[in-house]
Amino acid sequence: MRQSNLFDEAAEPERAKPLDADPSFPSRVYRLALLIPPGKVTTYGTIAAVLGDRRGARMVGWAMSNCPPEVSDVAHRVVNRYGELSGGWAWGHPDVMKQLLVDEGVTFVDEYRVNLDKHLWIPPMEEEIEPPDW
Repeated sequence: MRQSNLFDEAAEPERAKPLDADPSFPSRVYRLALLIPPGKVTTYGTIAAVLGDRRGARMVGWAMSNCPPEVSDVAHRVVNRYGELSGGWAWGHPDVMKQLLVDEGVTFVDEYRVNLDKHLWIPPMEEEIEPPDW
């Protein structure tokens, strides 16, 4: 008899559900990411805290690295707690992620660190979020 493990649920295709109907942690992350306005960024830890898991920054990073196409258009707006482009290799090189942010008007304090004082966006609490209009 086959034992189940933590990854069984993740292995099954869930992408058929619209994000607003899916209560999974990744879908909750994606709903928040879609709200980040152009020219702003938020952090993995901020998203985790809004979702009620203050220590879940790595899970947010994992979710963002596996995001569906409709979220990948805004994934560059999520950075680490220092404002660094820690997910930059998802685009082949951090320069690509940086250019996407620069094109939106985001400024940097050094080569790969966003000026969080100017561009940090704090999401609303999850219960205040309207579902996306798909």
